[in-house]
Amino acid sequence: MLLKMKILVLGAGLVGRPMALDLANDAEYKVDVADANDERLKKLKGNPAINTLRLDAGDEKKLKRTVQSYDLIVNALPGFLGYRVTKWVIESGINLVDISFFPEDPEPLEKLAIEKNITAMIDCGVAPGMSYILAGFAHYQLIETQKIRIYVGGLPVIRNYPFEYKAVFSPVDVIEEYTRPARYVKGGQIIVMPALSEAELIDFPNLGTLEAFNTDGLRSMLKNIPCPDMVEKTLRYPGHISKIQFLKDCGFFSEELIDYQGIKIRPLDFTSQILFPLWKLNEHEKDLTIMTVIVEGISGHNGEKIRKIFRWDLLDTYDEKTGIHSMARTTGYTATAAVRMLTSGIFRQKGLIYPEFIGKYPECVAFMLEYLKKRGVNYISSTEETLLPEN
Repeated sequence: MLLKMKILVLGAGLVGRPMALDLANDAEYKVDVADANDERLKKLKGNPAINTLRLDAGDEKKLKRTVQSYDLIVNALPGFLGYRVTKWVIESGINLVDISFFPEDPEPLEKLAIEKNITAMIDCGVAPGMSYILAGFAHYQLIETQKIRIYVGGLPVIRNYPFEYKAVFSPVDVIEEYTRPARYVKGGQIIVMPALSEAELIDFPNLGTLEAFNTDGLRSMLKNIPCPDMVEKTLRYPGHISKIQFLKDCGFFSEELIDYQGIKIRPLDFTSQILFPLWKLNEHEKDLTIMTVIVEGISGHNGEKIRKIFRWDLLDTYDEKTGIHSMARTTGYTATAAVRMLTSGIFRQKGLIYPEFIGKYPECVAFMLEYLKKRGVNYISSTEETLLPEN
């Protein structure tokens, strides 16, 4: 009897649990899930194909001792833990697929992954993740990449006052998204702007008007894809920006200690206690994921130059049949597609793998799109071509 490949999913939350369930459907895998929260683990204990274990992933010695028993680790922890855990897994010499979206610069991990001769795929969610994979695919099809636009958002279907928003991933990471300066490329230069800046209203078929604003979403693409005009913006229902900006302007997201009746507190901690319950996405509460990726540039054939525009559109909704939220599906199934692509040998490159690198390989992009399609996550693609006059 063939031995099953052992996979450990770190994190049993909104995204970790659906990933574990998806991987457990594959008879080739033995799937375990680790979390420090017993309540989250209980939701998986009724599944005979999944083993659960309580683990504080922030404990370096315990984590490294645990991962040695596995062939591959899936990191679905919040961003504030993500970098440390990714580093510890790489140091342990175990292959990794990561969706923690940690804010730290991953560059120090590049040499380490090569030295350990392992594959560590990071940022393998929907955005970053598929957004970069598709942008990378288009980039490698072109002679010159001239413009990249990514618009993405996870939203509740029901719009409740006051924020008309629910956190479809870790609320801590949402606040990080609203406070970290946003970088984009204009005129070939990296521009730094405050998060929530340069708002614009965009109409989407079957959904209506949403507001788009700067967040620091380009991450690794800033160094890996040479493009003079490149931006990612986050999408929310109109009016959301002004409410978050008001809290920022009043200091509610400050991390500096203040004195309250003799007690030192950070305003951010107080604000989090107020916002997180309001932003909690409950079970069976419907959500949606919307994303558009547009890449423009020049391609060539037989001496001719062609202006080409690649476009992908995604509008995904909560799955009534399985009860799995849309953001969990679009994020988690991208990661489980990467797991299967890696374990099957379709992708063989070693080292620290950014999603845009996967875009170099059309067969890998096709594999991931087909994998997602089988799970009801459909990217609608289109291209436009215009023959350019000869000089």
